[in-house]
Amino acid sequence: MDEELRIKGKRRLEWAETHMKVLNEIGGRLVRDNAFEGAKVGMALHVEAKTGMLAVWLARAGAEVRLASCNPLSTDDSVALSLKEDYGIKVYAKKWENKEEYYGNLASVLEMRPDYVIDDGADLITILHTSRRDLLPNIKGANEETTTGVIRLRAMAKEGNLNFPVISVNDAQMKHLFDNRYGTGQSTFDGWMNATNLLVAGKVLVVAGYGWCGRGIAMRAKGLGANVIVTEVDPVRAIEARMDGYRVMPMIEAARQADIIISATGCKDIITREHLEVIKDGCVMGNSGHFDNEISKTALSEMGAMPKRVREFVDEYRLPDGRRIFLIAEGRLMNLAAGQGHPVEIMDMSFAIQALSLEHLVKDHSKLENKVYEVPRELDEEVARLALETMGSKIDVLTPVQRRYLDDWQEGT
Repeated sequence: MDEELRIKGKRRLEWAETHMKVLNEIGGRLVRDNAFEGAKVGMALHVEAKTGMLAVWLARAGAEVRLASCNPLSTDDSVALSLKEDYGIKVYAKKWENKEEYYGNLASVLEMRPDYVIDDGADLITILHTSRRDLLPNIKGANEETTTGVIRLRAMAKEGNLNFPVISVNDAQMKHLFDNRYGTGQSTFDGWMNATNLLVAGKVLVVAGYGWCGRGIAMRAKGLGANVIVTEVDPVRAIEARMDGYRVMPMIEAARQADIIISATGCKDIITREHLEVIKDGCVMGNSGHFDNEISKTALSEMGAMPKRVREFVDEYRLPDGRRIFLIAEGRLMNLAAGQGHPVEIMDMSFAIQALSLEHLVKDHSKLENKVYEVPRELDEEVARLALETMGSKIDVLTPVQRRYLDDWQEGT
């Protein structure tokens, strides 16, 4: 065992726990209630300090937990080691997993025959519905953390192929308004700085997608001094981006101008051969979406460009015409592959929702249909109230007169 690595991970976990005040409050109550006694929880999340504390609190509240990474590059090896050695959590993850190792680790999580699944990107849930259908009778429910996973799961549910209820943690207001926007916005540039050590100010930066993640990236890029262009397929979001002060145009036009391109769509083929043929020399591309298919590495290969590692998290692709294109973290999510992920206080709120949503499943799974559910509003509001308390903020409360006014459609001004 690498003792120095273990100590580093333990310090990161302790730092996270110190600053995850909402999860600590909720976790303490779950422990007192022994809320997850006897439950087997299989998790596929980014294995880093904040995730680690979620796993620890579930275990403290009685669950048997197994944890794998939901991305081959997003594991913090120091945290994975400390979780195993200091907290007794069964972890199957390391940074720079190859495809075989990645799916092997997911399989190791499922070998526990879980009752509940906490997923990020829906790979565990997809495996359960394909190669491990024998485990489906055990599964009482699942939580899904991210946009990409929810897209997959809604497609499954629409086709009638979803075999257990899933709570879309991603769509909770306390998740997408803050995690996706402020978390992704800050952590993307944490990854950028660590990977490239290059300036953002004065450069043309293209943000592909203006969902909550794209909004956050564009906002932070603008704050760093970039000239921001947004590309979109949704006309409503495109208008919002325009009114927020950004230029809006198709990717084929934006690629000709871009010094930096960052994708955050949850879809595939955002940068294809069509765009690579016009992209300018020296453009740096990165992705903050879940999968590494937003920027087409296949197209780069077909154009005769092979990767050359020029920094720890940057590959150079030299095209036959001499142009050089740089790709961060192999096109995987740059904020975790090249950075430390979202700020602790952001994931405090998101993982508090995860814990409460799991408790909801444990209590009420027998009443739920096999579909994708929103997080119950009362859980969202509980996290919001606790978060406000940790920030030292208070809000007003409706008076009885105000409540009657809002409930009585006949009452005038």
